[in-house]
Amino acid sequence: MVKENKLGFSVNEHIVYPKHGVGIITEIGEQEISGMKLELYVIRFESEKMTLRVPTNKAEMSGMRSLSSPTIMDKAYTTLKGRARVKRTMWSRRAQEYETKINSGNLIHLAEVVRDLHRGGDQTEQSYSERQIYESAISRLAREVAAVEEIAEKEAMVKLTEVMAAA
Repeated sequence: MVKENKLGFSVNEHIVYPKHGVGIITEIGEQEISGMKLELYVIRFESEKMTLRVPTNKAEMSGMRSLSSPTIMDKAYTTLKGRARVKRTMWSRRAQEYETKINSGNLIHLAEVVRDLHRGGDQTEQSYSERQIYESAISRLAREVAAVEEIAEKEAMVKLTEVMAAA
């Protein structure tokens, strides 16, 4: 029996949770918390070895969404091929903006961060914090590409690298 609820999410469906990326709904069930019965999504994030319980009535407000459509995926690829737009502000302010974009759950924003922080060939000219943010963004992007295109995460990473190299 496939359980579904008002948002249309069902068990074994891949979803995107803004702060954690792509996860899979392992169950939709009720749990009693502080004397109140709550209907919860139980979401497993394999990459982070984490399970999250999200009340179904808070899921939409938290930004939880279905995987991106092929149209949005194409826009993300187009964004990756574009020219980097690095603002001339202090690194701390840019880093904060990048983190906000990564945690927004928006695929296009994620692609912008990857595009702006990507350095062709080797990444040696990047600072440690730039590399950390870049790795975080590209791995989140690769997980969604892998889930949408039903390929392995490593294959998705190779595809993203090829798209950026061709730009």
